Amino acid sequence: MGMLIKNGNVVMVEDGKISKMDVLIDKGIIAEISPEINRNDVEVIDIEEKFLIPGLIDMHVHFRDPGYTHKEDIHSGSKAALAGGFTGVLMMPNTDPPPDNATVVYYWKEKSKNIPLNILFSGCITKGRAGKELSKLHELKEAGVVAITDDGNWVANGAVFRHAMEYAAALDLLVITHAEEPTIANRGVINEGYWSTVLGLRGIPKAAENVAIYRDIEIAKITGAKLHVAHLSTAEGVRLVAAAKKLGLKVTAEVTPYHLVLTDEALAGYDTNLKVNPPLREAEEQKALLKGLLEGVIDVIATDHAPHASYEKNVEFNDAPFGMEGLETAFPVLYTELVLTKKITLEKLLLKMTVNPAKILQLPKQGDIKKGNYANLTIIDPKLTLKVSEELLVGKSKNNPFLGKTLTGWPVMTIYQGIVAYQRLLKGVQ
Repeated sequence: MGMLIKNGNVVMVEDGKISKMDVLIDKGIIAEISPEINRNDVEVIDIEEKFLIPGLIDMHVHFRDPGYTHKEDIHSGSKAALAGGFTGVLMMPNTDPPPDNATVVYYWKEKSKNIPLNILFSGCITKGRAGKELSKLHELKEAGVVAITDDGNWVANGAVFRHAMEYAAALDLLVITHAEEPTIANRGVINEGYWSTVLGLRGIPKAAENVAIYRDIEIAKITGAKLHVAHLSTAEGVRLVAAAKKLGLKVTAEVTPYHLVLTDEALAGYDTNLKVNPPLREAEEQKALLKGLLEGVIDVIATDHAPHASYEKNVEFNDAPFGMEGLETAFPVLYTELVLTKKITLEKLLLKMTVNPAKILQLPKQGDIKKGNYANLTIIDPKLTLKVSEELLVGKSKNNPFLGKTLTGWPVMTIYQGIVAYQRLLKGVQ
């Protein structure tokens, strides 16, 4: 049976418009978009002027599977993604064992095959993510990875990274860089600046990110490979990416929701849920990130969903792992903090969370609401206001920095290829 979604405020992202429309779905495909469609042979869902948006696509998630499934696994991570309105995710390779050959990729495929979510896979640039010897990149490509990265580790050896970029160019693989020069970062745990001094914590200089981005762009220039800069956090990084784009290089970049709405001042209470890498920066850097997002320098908003068990985070700040859980609250955080405050339009926000990631990851018939596209859709209630609590979150881990905060604009239904994959109950709990 097909599905008819009626009376939605349909956001057609590339067209940059929101129109009251009905959408007919047949065999998992968007069959018709029209001001009025009447059918009695399909399931009818009247969404009463809620937003109907393309299913969100997250280019940066950690599902911790295999090896760290006490934090998250493919099934729990997928539940979190669907609850957050996502219909596609790209898994990072910092697992144990890591996917430096096809074996882990096939494990991922087997474990995710019946999940109503487009789960994409990245492989390691180097064996064991150790930065010394290249992974079996041809084998990884044949197994189905769409990107390679040593996520969490920057490939410091320039010769190794250049070799990887040359292979990636030949194999049409996206290279994602975690841009942080480790000897400059020097085991820091917070942005180097006023708050690192006040709190007595070792700082991470912005130069650690800037130097790494500069080198990686230079190697992209001589190899012609596609380079994607993960979780950009500095004004200088924005400038470097902008310069690369002006040269016509195949360079794209992402920013996280929390780098857009939080600064290092939030760490005054030593909340380990706010310990992330790269760290939260000063307000001036945050303004540059938003400006870069609005001007098209930054292509994508990605969550860097990094779940950790409570006992791992409930330790001294220096000992806590980097990372925060983010899939379920990403959209309402951005809607509350950026759209409702008129810092960005809904259409522009969605461009960074649907159309652009679909293009970068080369996902056909995804990322927008168009006739013939897959019916990967999310219904957003712009009036629904919920307080973030551990009970609200469906993923395994609860290390969300917005616990206790009231947010507006929650996903209430996620549809994957014409099938309802998630529906939020009235109390806001699945």
